[in-house]
Amino acid sequence: MACLRPFRSGVTGVSPVEHGRGRPCPQKNLRSACVTLLALLILAGCRQDMHDQPRFKPLAKSDFYADLRSARSPVEGTVARGQLHEDTYFYTGKVGENPGDYMPFPVTQEVLERGRERFDIYCTPCHSRVGDGNGMIVQRGFQRPPSYHTERLRKAPLGYFFEVMTEGFGAMPSYAEQVPPRDRWCIVAYIRALQLSQNATQAETGAQEIPSVPPQFEEPGSGATLPVPVPKSSAMGETGEDQK
Repeated sequence: MACLRPFRSGVTGVSPVEHGRGRPCPQKNLRSACVTLLALLILAGCRQDMHDQPRFKPLAKSDFYADLRSARSPVEGTVARGQLHEDTYFYTGKVGENPGDYMPFPVTQEVLERGRERFDIYCTPCHSRVGDGNGMIVQRGFQRPPSYHTERLRKAPLGYFFEVMTEGFGAMPSYAEQVPPRDRWCIVAYIRALQLSQNATQAETGAQEIPSVPPQFEEPGSGATLPVPVPKSSAMGETGEDQK
């Protein structure tokens, strides 16, 4: 609040009180000075070092260490979090120096569905959805990968596909960063399922006919009604299988 001078009688002119004016209060000036000083102190603390902190770029030289390397080796005997790979086969797909031919965990419906999902995301651009090597980017001029349905790859061990995804092969880069190890194994299981879908024997399908006989219907049905299949006995009579 402004400090006002008292009105003195006998002084000509209008009283400052009547106009609501007076000289500034010393306390107000002191308060403004404190606020300004505090703001300057805060701004002085915001240095560029907060944005450009001292650091070393990867593989940069450092004069601090005797070997001049800024990147330091892990302490001997320690393992970084998430890098304890006790199951060697799970992380490499190899038994010794050779690729293994078994899955490190049971293959379930969920595993195959996960493998199909990851395969469609990462593999189909080159290998196509059926694995014949005629993916979309191949149709745009990129190098064509071999088909999964060749004799060589149908006989390849499962660990071979995992190793190729992990380390890369030829024009194919490594997918170790994009696809975790378990998802790579799920893709391996799905690749084998793709191969069986194109080259399965009658014995491998439970003695079912390959290709399977298309279903027959008495009524094809409409959009509002379901189709009515032909009874199995009638269908077998028409195909002659009841004569066996």
